[in-house]
Order: sequence, then C-alpha cells, then structure tokens
Amino acid sequence: MTRRQFLQAAACAAATPALIAMPAFAQDASWPSRPLRIIVPFGPGSGNDIVARLIGDHITRALGQPVVIDNRAGANGTIGAVAAARSAPDGYTLFVTTNTTQAAAPGLMKKLSYDPIKDFAPIGRIANTPAMLVVNPAVQAKTLPELIALAKARPGKLSYASGSAGTLVPGAMLTSMAGIDMLHVPYKSIPLGLNDVVAGQVDMMFTDMATGTPQVKGGKLRALGVSSATPSPVLPEVPPIAQTLKGFELLAWYAMYAPAGTPGSVIERLNREISIAVSSPAMQERLGVLGLQPMTSTPQELADFSRSELTKWTRLMQQAGIQPE
Repeated sequence: MTRRQFLQAAACAAATPALIAMPAFAQDASWPSRPLRIIVPFGPGSGNDIVARLIGDHITRALGQPVVIDNRAGANGTIGAVAAARSAPDGYTLFVTTNTTQAAAPGLMKKLSYDPIKDFAPIGRIANTPAMLVVNPAVQAKTLPELIALAKARPGKLSYASGSAGTLVPGAMLTSMAGIDMLHVPYKSIPLGLNDVVAGQVDMMFTDMATGTPQVKGGKLRALGVSSATPSPVLPEVPPIAQTLKGFELLAWYAMYAPAGTPGSVIERLNREISIAVSSPAMQERLGVLGLQPMTSTPQELADFSRSELTKWTRLMQQAGIQPE
C-alpha cells in the first residue's frame, strides 16, 4: 500500500464513527419540530399559571414553536405531577410547578403516585414568592395581633382557605404558633379559594403574591402579613408575620422540570432559555410587579435544591401538626 492509499484509508476509517452518529445528531438538531406543552398542576389565574405563561411566551419566541399551557388542577397539584411524570421524555412535555408537588406532597399524602426526585429531570428555577395572609374586609381585625385575639375569643369559628401546600402550610403554622383554633377549608386551586374569601364565604387565606396582590390593591381584601423576613416591595406597608410570631418564615418557589430521561441537550437548551428570560429587565419587572423574586439555577443546582426542600417542607409540616391524608 502506498503512503497516499494509507492516508485515504485512514481518513475513511476516522470518518466512519461520525457517519454512524449522524442520525442521532440530526434528531437533536431537529428539536423542536412541533408545539411544546407545559403542564401546570394548578388552575388558570394562579401564580403558577401566570409564571408558566410568561416562560412559555419566551420559549415560543426563542424556539419558534407554540407552547400550549395544560392546566391539570386537583389533589394539591399531584394530578398534574402524575401527568407530567408519565409523559414521554421526548422534550415536548415540560412541567412548571411549585414546592407543593416537588417538596410538600410526600408529607401531605400517604400514597403518592410519583417520585418528586426520581421521576423528573430538573431544568431550572424561575422565582420565589412569600405567602400573604389576606382577610375579607368584614373580618374585624386590621392587624395580625387583632386577628389572633379574635380567633382566641371565637375558637373554631373563623375559617381559612387553602389551594396548595404553599397556602396550607403557613395556615397550619399560624394556628400552631399562635395557639388558635380555626376551620380549614381546602380548594383545588388558590383562585377558587380566594374568590370565596372575597365573597365572604371564608374569612381568610394565605395566597401567593401574584394572585392576591390585585385583590388587595383593589380593596377587595385586606392584607395582614407576609411570610418573608422582610416586607414585599410590591406591598411594602404589609408587615412580615415574623414581627408578631418570631421565626415565622416560609417561601414558595417556581421551577421547570421535564419527565426523567429527557435528552440532556434539550435540558441544557431550556435551562439557557429560562436564564435568558428570567435575567431580562422586562421579565424581572413583570415578576417584580407580581411580588415575585426572580431566580435562576443550573439543572444540578435545582436537583440539589429540590432534595433539600423536600426535607425542609416535610419537617415544617410535621412541626405544624399536618397529618398525611
């Protein structure tokens, strides 16, 4: 074999693996070739729903494919979580959710049809939010100390709604830390519960900032406190609950996941797009108006955060006396 023939043969051999790998590469390069779906485990109008639509709009513009929001409310978000976990890991089904399904659900339910860690591929964090305690204006309490005094004078008579773990747990923490007895009324979503608080069917509720702020600013509800250590910039006049109940602090959060097994290239691209979206001045302003704190992370950072939050929320629910159902 001449030197020229040897070099030609070597070049062909070196090219063979690349030729074999070409179909897989072409498949990755074609994503996305059709619309994507974001499953939201809570109803339309909830903070989770609003955040998912904001992120979905950015993904549509960035990837050139429509993003459909699929609301699957019910059972503290677990109906939507199961639907997401059982979806094909092909990069076309995404899951924008909260601490309720990924950290609190195991402490709320005796039987869970999904594993919040093993069944999902973390993509990235989006935002944090404190919970806000709101009451119907007819409730004769304008401050949290007045509400606690009223509840102690009327044990079991006042009621509070919840529509997620992020609204149930602070309610249970309030009754436990303040030593009061109130009736808990669960709802399938935060907006449904909030509507009944506005109507006077229920006395009060912890709500996410995105859903509750417009009602407070519109005079339909009165805000008595927030679950963060400092006031929210969107309602700076509302004091932290920790000023009355020392140590009362709880933040809910939003993040994006995909079914376990989703290609790493898809995860990386989506993480990049979330970071671009959340870091943009327009998105930060939009989230800020809703009372949300923008957050970003790598997929690995979200994985580590999810595990630590699972431990944290389980402990909080045990301390608040919440029993799995």
